[in-house]
Amino acid sequence: MVEMIPVKERMKRSQRPMPEQDPKERARNFDEVPLGYTKEDAIYEAQRCLQCDPAPCVGGCPAEIHIPQFIREIVEEDFAGAYLEILKTNNLPAMCGRVCPQEEQCQKACVYNKKGKPIAIGGLERFVADWARKHDIKEKLPGIKKKDKLSVVVGSGPAGLTCAADLAKMGYDVTIFEALHKPGGVLTYGIPEFRLPKKIVEHEIAKIKELGVKVVTDFVAGLTKSVDELTEEFDAVFLANGAGAPQFMYIPGENLNDVYSANEFLTRSNLMKAYKFPEFDTPIKVGKRVAVIGAGNVAMDAARTALRLGAKDVHVVYRRTKEEAPARAEEIVHAEEEGIVFDFLALPVRILGDEKGDVTGMECIKMRLGEPDESGRRKPIPIEGSNFIMQVDIVINAIGTTANPIVARSATDVQTNKWGYFTVDEKTCATSREGVFAGGDIIRGSATVISAIGDGKRAARAIDHYLSFGNTLRKIG
Repeated sequence: MVEMIPVKERMKRSQRPMPEQDPKERARNFDEVPLGYTKEDAIYEAQRCLQCDPAPCVGGCPAEIHIPQFIREIVEEDFAGAYLEILKTNNLPAMCGRVCPQEEQCQKACVYNKKGKPIAIGGLERFVADWARKHDIKEKLPGIKKKDKLSVVVGSGPAGLTCAADLAKMGYDVTIFEALHKPGGVLTYGIPEFRLPKKIVEHEIAKIKELGVKVVTDFVAGLTKSVDELTEEFDAVFLANGAGAPQFMYIPGENLNDVYSANEFLTRSNLMKAYKFPEFDTPIKVGKRVAVIGAGNVAMDAARTALRLGAKDVHVVYRRTKEEAPARAEEIVHAEEEGIVFDFLALPVRILGDEKGDVTGMECIKMRLGEPDESGRRKPIPIEGSNFIMQVDIVINAIGTTANPIVARSATDVQTNKWGYFTVDEKTCATSREGVFAGGDIIRGSATVISAIGDGKRAARAIDHYLSFGNTLRKIG
């Protein structure tokens, strides 16, 4: 057993970086970029933890993980114990360890930020989850008393999976309805293989199914059955159908043949395995010069995917500067290392095409930053007469997504806001209709996996309270 080292020695240690694939090699394959900690790396990094009490990092975790406890288990080489500690509050640790923005949440709250770098909590969570998968560690739950109430979850993304798993652990009979032919939501169709291998997603969904959760695919809520019909069959409904409708700029040329939404581009590659063509019969056209509009995580995913699919030059076009880009800093660094070109302070105004309707270029205008807007970021302002042409043959629009109205249209008396997202009580995720709850991107727009997990946890507790004690929850309206 490894012992905790003295505090002074812990504080002298610097953060242990996680090894990664070489940028030149990884830019041409879909293998995972970070290679993960070794046992020795994980113990070294875990020994840095000061075991604060109370621990500020816990307050920064929407999944409510008992961070000091699981890190102590790593120091003691009880990796199974560390895994089971995480599972007490988070059913998706391998995913969270890879894609959650720990630098803005748990790691941001770490006391080491006052001097040096925080504990690499995400890397340690990933190590523990991967070790547990390799050694087939199972969660041993106490005898669960089954309850005679039925719950349904619409959508199998991180919010839906979390809510379903928590409800199953409470003894409820839970069914997930998923519109696509594979469960996982954005975890499956949105995030590329090199950031989140699909075997990881499949493994964690299989664990949730082992809790007794039923997953029904090819079920489009709002078409296959309405939300109103589901409320008649089930005692509680959790809407976690995401925000999967792409947004567009509505500029000339946006309907040309070679203009993708990031949703379509990534779904073809990830869910439909276009990156393995012709092994998988899903063609995807990637030209020599690709322009990706936007600078969020989805834009980074689309740009890096296009590069791996064979594009020679990939440009990310963003109307603000690097400092305002919403993508994780790590994703921007990885993209830069791989050769992605960033065109900051540029706004597309027109997409050019030939007589066949194929893209031949994109006209942009240069921007400058003015005063901050309502988002707190400085407002981009066009510079008159600064238009220029980019020579591109593929354009990928990654400026965001919005709510698909199909589900909301079938949900009588469930209020939505002006953007089409369900309006809920923050503490309970209760909507304006009794017995109907909502969480994830469908209440907040495109957000993080860990935020969706937090919604799923709050909703599960609220649904349990509702089904146990009746309608005593705060509601909207």
